[in-house]
Amino acid sequence: MTAHTDDRYYVPHGSHWPVVGSVGLLFLMVGVSSWLNGASTGFYIMLAGFGVIIFMLAGWFGTVISESVGGLYNDQVDKSFRQGMFWFIFSEVMFFAAFFGALFYARNMSIPWLGGDSNNFFTNMLLWQGFESTWPTNGPGNVGGEYEAMPPFGLPLINTALLLTSSVTITIAHHALIAGKRAQLNAFLAMTFILGFIFVYLQGVEYIEAYEHMNLKLTSGIYGSTFFMLTGFHGMHVTIGAIMLTVIWFRVLKGHFTPRNHFGFEAVAWYWHFVDVVWVGLYVFVYWM
Repeated sequence: MTAHTDDRYYVPHGSHWPVVGSVGLLFLMVGVSSWLNGASTGFYIMLAGFGVIIFMLAGWFGTVISESVGGLYNDQVDKSFRQGMFWFIFSEVMFFAAFFGALFYARNMSIPWLGGDSNNFFTNMLLWQGFESTWPTNGPGNVGGEYEAMPPFGLPLINTALLLTSSVTITIAHHALIAGKRAQLNAFLAMTFILGFIFVYLQGVEYIEAYEHMNLKLTSGIYGSTFFMLTGFHGMHVTIGAIMLTVIWFRVLKGHFTPRNHFGFEAVAWYWHFVDVVWVGLYVFVYWM
């Protein structure tokens, strides 16, 4: 294979990885759906699907990395990668916008509606007389029993500080890469993914506290479902981001990336900043308000 010149549009070569990924998604879909419907084998089919997808990701990204390091990509390819990452992050913004929209609808529309505000007095009388439109709430009928709302201090505040600090460390690492300071790059990049994994660990501790001592569960009405839906999906994104940062760190140790060509590093840094921004919004609207 030869390097692609800048005056020619890049056409990717044939690859079997999309087929492998499709097979993995098929196993995952069949496994999850059958497991949720009571089939014990569904769980193992689901694990097989996850295994195939992880195998696909490792193989496909490995191919792209080897081609990039081998000098096969030109500026047009770099531009297409940047556009692809932009639209991926945009899709993630819309993903979380849907969940924040669900929280907004529950708090500012459906609960006042059920509570019988000045414009919906008869709704309260007909649907759930005596229901008070207060937040947090587990809905009419006190679904899930009595519970405690998660306070904004303690672990949530510590996790906020961790993520904000990690945003600073990844920025320092980026500037170190541009300046050619590899030792500083290694140190601050390692600090970033370590802070990310600590965040995930502390969120797990927070969940244990919620379930065992606060009776705050996924079944605790609208408050419990929105709380765990938003924080859980964000925690999953932090986990994925920390894993990606770890891979980038190992690549840095192998001497990958230069001050001019380091889109792989930049892409993960963009993703990490996105995760940090989402948490700030989540912390304000879920924990404080």
